[in-house]
Amino acid sequence: MSIRVVIADDQALVRAGFAALLNAQDDIEVVGEAENGDQAVRRARELTPDVVLMDIRMPVLDGLAATRAIAADPKLAGVRVIVLTTFELDEYVFEAMRAGATGFLVKHTEPADLVKAVRVVAEGDALLSPGVTRRLVAEFAAHAKPAPAAALSVLTDREREVMTLVAEGLTNAEIAARLFMSPATARTHVSRILVKLGARDRTQLVVIAYESGMVRPGWQ
Repeated sequence: MSIRVVIADDQALVRAGFAALLNAQDDIEVVGEAENGDQAVRRARELTPDVVLMDIRMPVLDGLAATRAIAADPKLAGVRVIVLTTFELDEYVFEAMRAGATGFLVKHTEPADLVKAVRVVAEGDALLSPGVTRRLVAEFAAHAKPAPAAALSVLTDREREVMTLVAEGLTNAEIAARLFMSPATARTHVSRILVKLGARDRTQLVVIAYESGMVRPGWQ
């Protein structure tokens, strides 16, 4: 079954390029396009795609507001947003994550990396552009409004271990190897953590981990 994608960008040439690249893949299908954030939200509601490639700077409604609208709609709980921007050090990187974006990429990302990003996010993992370092994310998180550490009291010790590794960017397989468990067990732990904390996806777990002080800014 193909991964269904909506492309939201105010430049027709960019949309056409992304669409050609993604439609050339056997497992990916571009099902819709949008030239502004308002259209992106409407396309998401009409088509319920697996992934939305969302330009962060668009007219009518910007990508940040559109991402927030998609993330807030219960009917779109399965829709994952990858935010795209021209500038790697965009001030909205962390805000996009807080708004509900699952991935972040710069537009000059290599074609193969864009295709990989769509697949990774569709599978439920979080993703940042290779050029956007963990240190950068930590810097944004350091200036975010703190969340009470008590919010994590619902987690078991093992779940806290798993969440810390999620915040460090490890995949389920890597978490499993680090904690000497099966990937299926790691996946189960992550799923339970998401439910307990009311988080939409792994990216929001990263946000919560930073805001609660579970992970300190500056690690790499």
